[in-house]
Amino acid sequence: METAQHTRTANGIVQRLRVAGPPDGVPVLFIHGNCSSSAFWEPLVRRLPPTLRVVAPDLRGYGDTEIAPVDATRGLRDFADDVAALLDAPGLFPAGARPVVVGHSLGGGVAMRLLVDRPDRVAGLLLEAPVSPYGFGGTRDLDGTPTTPDFAGTGAGTANADFVARLAAGDRGTDGPTSPRNVLRTAYVADPASLGEDEELLLDSVLSTATGDDNYPGTAAGSPHWPGTAPGGRGVLNALAPTHFRIADELVSVAAKPPVTWVRGDADVIVSDTSLFDLAYLGSLGAVPGWPGAADCPPQPMVGQTRAVLERYAAAGGTYREVVLPGCGHSPHLERPVEFVAELLALAGVPATV
Repeated sequence: METAQHTRTANGIVQRLRVAGPPDGVPVLFIHGNCSSSAFWEPLVRRLPPTLRVVAPDLRGYGDTEIAPVDATRGLRDFADDVAALLDAPGLFPAGARPVVVGHSLGGGVAMRLLVDRPDRVAGLLLEAPVSPYGFGGTRDLDGTPTTPDFAGTGAGTANADFVARLAAGDRGTDGPTSPRNVLRTAYVADPASLGEDEELLLDSVLSTATGDDNYPGTAAGSPHWPGTAPGGRGVLNALAPTHFRIADELVSVAAKPPVTWVRGDADVIVSDTSLFDLAYLGSLGAVPGWPGAADCPPQPMVGQTRAVLERYAAAGGTYREVVLPGCGHSPHLERPVEFVAELLALAGVPATV
């Protein structure tokens, strides 16, 4: 399928989105992750059957959607509200449509929030390498127990300043490990060859990220605990921090429980029990000085937490399926598209032979 660019004003902001397939097709809503945009779905959409109705928005502050501020104290609800407003925007989906919602990384958290807030409008969730239901960093146990009272070591203060500066400058080079191109090649995927001819498109998507206090990474607060920084109240990384995004209990208790498919790669270095973006894990490797040790600040078991919450979801009447792709990194839809499409079509109830 080929996508067309659309613009809608919804939830008070001008949103850009990619749309493909017939208006009466099986509805699928794609929600991209952090430091990307709807363009990140483009290589996958080309592989989808023409019976699907695909809508993929740029979240606020990404792609060509309006650069609106992110109130981190609402967790990921600013993004979820924007997406929810598109469900009834003219010309996108049929009235009352219940799409399968596909969320990547941060977008997985947005998808969870959308399900909790609008359970009547979600037919199924495909969570691709999603953020833990207990947020990103700062929680030690499978039940999301805080490492410190203020979730030190999470939020905007943990962002790599050089990466942020290179994003803001639109750097397309390869002269350092924190260049956006090198981060795309080494963190977004396990094998950079999987980017193929779409590398420039995907790099454009990464570079579309709006930087600053209201967007990426956001504001930081001081902390008396290692490493001296805690989440602030504005911006994307703070919205992901467990201070503000802790949706596990709400997800388990939601009345309508559509089926969930969880797809992840076992070589993911972003969302992992050994995440290279978790300061506690980096501290355990000696990469961040002053780490107080595993007793006081253990790495976050991100994968284990998600599994534990989805098991509770199933015990409460829902269903879930975990799909682990060997040798795959943070973006299974780019690295293993055949398997990813098969899981999506199965969840949507569309024959794979279409």
